[in-house]
Amino acid sequence: MADYKEIRGTKIQNFTADPPTMLEGQVWYDETAGTIQYNIQNYNPAGVWSSGANLNTARSVRTGAGTYTAALMFASHDSPADLNESYNGSAWTEVADLNTALIKSTGFGATNSAAIRCSGATPPGTASALTESWNGTSWTEVADQNQATEQRGSVSGTTTAGLIFGGQLPGPPMQAAAESWNGSSWTETGDLNTARYTLAGSGTNTAGLAFGGNEDPGHRALTESFNGSSWTEVNDLNTARDSLIGFGTSTASLATGGYRPAVYDNTEQWDGTSWTETGDLNTARTTLSRASSGTTTNGLVFGGSTGSNTAATEEWAGAGTVSLGGWAAGGNLNTARYALGATGTQTAGLAFAGNTGSVTGATESYDGTSWTEVNDINTARASLGSAGTNTAALAFAGDSGSKSVDAEVWDGSSWTEVNNLNTARYAIADFGATNTAAICAGGWVPGYSVLTESWNGTSWTEVNDLNTGRYGCTGIGASPAGLATGGTTGSVTGVTESWNGTSWTEVGDLNTARQQIGSAGTYPAALVFGGSVSPQQQTEKWNGTNWTEVNDLSTARKQLTGTGTTTAALAIGGEPPTSAATEEWTIPSFTAKTVGTD
Repeated sequence: MADYKEIRGTKIQNFTADPPTMLEGQVWYDETAGTIQYNIQNYNPAGVWSSGANLNTARSVRTGAGTYTAALMFASHDSPADLNESYNGSAWTEVADLNTALIKSTGFGATNSAAIRCSGATPPGTASALTESWNGTSWTEVADQNQATEQRGSVSGTTTAGLIFGGQLPGPPMQAAAESWNGSSWTETGDLNTARYTLAGSGTNTAGLAFGGNEDPGHRALTESFNGSSWTEVNDLNTARDSLIGFGTSTASLATGGYRPAVYDNTEQWDGTSWTETGDLNTARTTLSRASSGTTTNGLVFGGSTGSNTAATEEWAGAGTVSLGGWAAGGNLNTARYALGATGTQTAGLAFAGNTGSVTGATESYDGTSWTEVNDINTARASLGSAGTNTAALAFAGDSGSKSVDAEVWDGSSWTEVNNLNTARYAIADFGATNTAAICAGGWVPGYSVLTESWNGTSWTEVNDLNTGRYGCTGIGASPAGLATGGTTGSVTGVTESWNGTSWTEVGDLNTARQQIGSAGTYPAALVFGGSVSPQQQTEKWNGTNWTEVNDLSTARKQLTGTGTTTAALAIGGEPPTSAATEEWTIPSFTAKTVGTD
């Protein structure tokens, strides 16, 4: 009979308590309890938004179709107003443009290969009744609406069953009219009780919702329910707003974003009776788009305006779903920079040195909310290595205008120079949980280095080389066990090598080859993010065997740094442009179960 090692390829490890790094599906022997334990990942108690891949063109418009893994965004409030992009769950691709450029349109559709664009205005402001149908390859003009109108709301809809409502002519008057689409023509149906525009909708053409909107003067929280022939007022949104978006059914919907008097990140969930506030967007915005066939379990929004157009995409994981984790904004650095070093945790971090346009020695401490300037490092430099904690850190190597051998330790208040590396270099793979045990590998010497050096708290010793010489790589781990991954060998690579305290072994490559990456974690649980390959947002998680793509950074960047764990990490700084941004990675908690009892 096969044992666990034969099935999984690894032995069960012994611990006296829960493992220091919890992984989904992890199995171990609890020596204290005398039981075999395993991990399950807890479900989201409430919904959460996480970052997806950016649109190719930042824009604001309230049209969209499809699902969270197969979406379509079409049209724009700005020129060119006929753009069309398709989403496959990981990236946006430009596809065939609309035939007629219209601003202030609406639209719906079940997938990214079947959608309807309707209403709108031809710039600078002549209302249109045009309707176009998308078949996955091209747009075709089909039957016009009965009334030329702009800024209408729509249900989730399909190419054979849709509903649009409200809107306005360029300038007043506002409209209450609703029209139903049957796949070939539009039919006027029961009017809204309250005329308004820039409202949102969800559901179907026989069981729909209309909510929010503008009723000059003033934004509205009003919600109305449609039964196929008439509208009934039901419970209002908690936050009155217009230019919001929604998706779902008439009994389970989501409303998010919007405007007046502020740009909102508020998200509310409808249960068939009332709206409840839930997890906010990471990027507050108005005139955003949605995958119209989204659900309260899985949804997608993209584009919009934060004051200027954004390309940001966010994915919704509803209550009761298991999330792979997500990034949210943290406090900005006081000194924007790239190619910096970092140590510590998400709530007790340290960032130091880097490049602001010239090298800097600035050091800042993070308390989980904001950064505070503390004493500078002695040698200003960039592309350096780091190890340790926010009160006991090690900084080594780097580029101070020339390759550096310098090493310094931080005691929580100041930096002290210690013994130098044997070989000057920068853009290395680096790791270590303390300032008394660290690894420096690879880098530029000049040339793509394979050299590895080990720090014992007093001096550096050359040990066994990397298998693949490179620079611009990153390291993750706590000496004597860690990873070196990514970088360039003359071309960008995803090669990953594992260090066991004695030698390097090649293991599974990154899914996306890249250099100048941020990273966090402690081997065998690692996280890498950002880097030199467009769109510079990708995040991947290592489980000890292979890399899995998880949710992207909100801010695309390279030459950033990271610290923390795979359940609570920081992504700090980067470029272009030179950034002060900090993002915080979180993942739902795990629960340890005993084999045979649950």
